[in-house]
Amino acid sequence: MEQKTENVAVIGAGSWGTALAMVLADNGHSVRIWGHNPALIEEINAQHTNRKYLPEIDLPELIQGYTDLIKTLADVKTIIIAVPTKAIREVLQKIAAFQSEPLVIVHVSKGIEPDTLLRISEMIEEELPGELLEDVVVLSGPSHAEEVSLRHPTTVTVSAKNMEAAEKIQDLFINQNFRVYTNPDLIGVEIGGALKNIIALGAGISDGLGYGDNAKAALITRGLAEIARLGVKMGASPLTFSGLTGIGDLIVTCTSVHSRNWRAGNMLGKGQKLEEVLASMGMVVEGVRTTKAAYQLAKKYDVRMPITDALYDVLFNGMNPKDAVDGLMSRRKTHEMEDLEDILGAD
Repeated sequence: MEQKTENVAVIGAGSWGTALAMVLADNGHSVRIWGHNPALIEEINAQHTNRKYLPEIDLPELIQGYTDLIKTLADVKTIIIAVPTKAIREVLQKIAAFQSEPLVIVHVSKGIEPDTLLRISEMIEEELPGELLEDVVVLSGPSHAEEVSLRHPTTVTVSAKNMEAAEKIQDLFINQNFRVYTNPDLIGVEIGGALKNIIALGAGISDGLGYGDNAKAALITRGLAEIARLGVKMGASPLTFSGLTGIGDLIVTCTSVHSRNWRAGNMLGKGQKLEEVLASMGMVVEGVRTTKAAYQLAKKYDVRMPITDALYDVLFNGMNPKDAVDGLMSRRKTHEMEDLEDILGAD
């Protein structure tokens, strides 16, 4: 049966928001994309391009740009939130100030809020009163915006407390290029998507130091172990971390030049200072804030996260990246299955 089309709002006109707007437009939906830069929105409407974030890509005409949030959300029931984690509360507060009808919020950002230690779905629930929030859905998985915009094959996962809502968003996005699975483990999907950015920073540092594939493979596999340890302590299913938002997202973020977290780590490994790296990136590097949050979560839940600890020291305590990696290699000897026993809760 043909999917019913609807008006959908995408909040955030960066690379990921624009790529997802393209997927929705390809499925026949009328897409309103909101951004705070008038020149960028004018370019989207007049030229059907977004050269700053997706150069050489032509946007479908079903995508219309807006700078006015009230107009963006008129007659819209489903909103895609595609702004950096640190901007989510501000955007939701603006929406709550005028919105009167309940909304389905789909968040596609990947982060944890430092200090509060809240996942993004929890931040949304805090900011939107119950009468304005019908459901919260997370969309996550190994998906570079640059490849999605080229309509290369991509697979992602959607999750929600209400699986009917997740299935609705699955139907909204799925097509021959963009395959969408459902997963009932909301905590695991959010934790996996957020914490993989930390390990990608580490992989970039390793590459920047010239350590090669052996070291990066170790970082990825040991990184997955500590992500799963923390996730399970927080209530996630261990199986989630063997799926798209676990090992899948970890592989793509740790190995691709499209990954801004890998690129930032690579520059750190080559000797640049964090302030210089962030200034040169031009886009938010979520892994930096998430490293602080994960470091705090590890202390809260009493979970061993040596890679996260090392990156925290590099980012916030001025440790030399080479010393951090060397320190990881000189840790006490152990056996690999200790981690599996921790994750599965074995005696």
